[in-house]
Amino acid sequence: MPRRRDSSRVGAFGRAVREVRARRGMSQMGLGRAAGLHHNYVGAIERGEINPTLGTIDKLAVGLNMPLSELAAIYERNIAEDAGERRS
Repeated sequence: MPRRRDSSRVGAFGRAVREVRARRGMSQMGLGRAAGLHHNYVGAIERGEINPTLGTIDKLAVGLNMPLSELAAIYERNIAEDAGERRS
């Protein structure tokens, strides 16, 4: 069971990245360039296939031109929404 919770958290983070990137009208390639990451890696993060390190999360926040705390807040909102869906 803990493994499933971890993967849902990785997915929630990926959705946060995708949401902000889309709101800013950025492609995965554009975010990758801005963050110093390969666009395939950005895509894998967004799909929840990769559990990024803190260094990578920081690069993504820089690439998205936002404070890491703001990206974390969107991630936490996704976690709360996921928990609400599981209770329903």
